Amino acid sequence: MDYLHEGLIRFGFSEETTPVLEEDLRKYINELMLFNSAYDLVGAKTSDEIIIKHILDSLSAYKTIRKLADEKISEGLTDICIADIGSGGGLPGIPLAICMRDIKFRLIERMSKRCLFLENCSAVLGLSNITVDNIELERVSQESIDIAVFRAFRPLEYKMTKKLIRVLKHGGYLAAYKAKESKITEEMDQIKQIIPEYEKIPLEVPFLNDNGEYERNLVVVKRQ
Repeated sequence: MDYLHEGLIRFGFSEETTPVLEEDLRKYINELMLFNSAYDLVGAKTSDEIIIKHILDSLSAYKTIRKLADEKISEGLTDICIADIGSGGGLPGIPLAICMRDIKFRLIERMSKRCLFLENCSAVLGLSNITVDNIELERVSQESIDIAVFRAFRPLEYKMTKKLIRVLKHGGYLAAYKAKESKITEEMDQIKQIIPEYEKIPLEVPFLNDNGEYERNLVVVKRQ
């Protein structure tokens, strides 16, 4: 089974687009495999594990994030910025940037060695729409980001959520990759005084939650 090819097809990418995306995504997977042990990038040992648990999981929110970006463009904004907070090995930022080359991405990561990896990947893949910021979330400029995404970051607790909301422009979006609905409800109940409303969007990850064993959701919050 060619999990990457089949996964992209199931996401709805066209037969014309898929080969180009596949080529770049496989280059990225090779970089992850090459540097994983030295940089502790992902919790997967085989390329198939990386494809299913990391690449396809990252791209499961592509349509929603693309829609949010297009909404901003329709409002007349011409310089959209999507930030991957706590990017680590570049997930979900790099897979999304490969599929959205018309949008600027900031990979925000506090660990210098991981930033070196991200910069190397950006060069190898020719991703001119990516910048890497070796910086902590606390030092990111206020109201500088249109859409903030994160995956395998910290829980949405009070202090962290305030910091995340602070970096968003007014009308900007926070898109958090999360697991079980019950856990999301528990987290969001703790911070309802600062986020009274949010949208939970179920994510379908090919080959990961086909049998219902895994549950993946995207929590979307708009800064008013």
